[in-house]
Amino acid sequence: MSSEVIAGVHATRAELLRLRRRLQLARRGHDLLVEKRDALLMHFFEAVRELAPLRERLWKRLEEAYIELTKAEMAVGPAKLREVSYTTPDRFNVVEQARSIIGVLVPMFKLKAEEKPETGWYGMAETSAALDRGIQAMEEALKLVVELAEAEAAVKRLAEAVIMTKRRVNALEHIIIPRFENTVRFIQMHLEERAREDFFRLKRIKRIHEAKKAREEEKMEAVVPTVA
Repeated sequence: MSSEVIAGVHATRAELLRLRRRLQLARRGHDLLVEKRDALLMHFFEAVRELAPLRERLWKRLEEAYIELTKAEMAVGPAKLREVSYTTPDRFNVVEQARSIIGVLVPMFKLKAEEKPETGWYGMAETSAALDRGIQAMEEALKLVVELAEAEAAVKRLAEAVIMTKRRVNALEHIIIPRFENTVRFIQMHLEERAREDFFRLKRIKRIHEAKKAREEEKMEAVVPTVA
């Protein structure tokens, strides 16, 4: 018998019934965790597939912004660009929320921006169209940065959940369920052995009783002729 049994169990029928129920629950929990693991893996690979296109779009927008801002610097000079950057107020803010994917909380990031005033953020007459295009490309790049951060955070959280679920599945599959099965077999063997011992003990007692009864009958038969 394997040594991998639950310590401290008593080889009784009540304990056997209790362990059978726990074994059934462990098997059911294992099946549910396997389904959860597979579903998490599906969402994980979907999230991973989003990363490369997002990065590609982000680098493209950053490249466009760099080219346009370089053109604007050549048109109006670096001093004017610094003036525009210093006088333009901070108008972006990132708000974090959360959504649940199969019980896993995944962050959601939303970029909020103040509405552009009618007069614009800077004097249009003193700048160039390249600056406008560069700023627009940079704003689009900023939105993509937020989207990419959300996707990467989802990948990280899902990966952690997959690893944790895999550990639970492995623990149930290789440790807990086999230990329950071994313990159930251990108790069954002891109960069967005890039942066989009781059976042979009863047979022995029966044989002794029958032999004693036969001797008594022989004595009675021997006494009856003497009396007659």
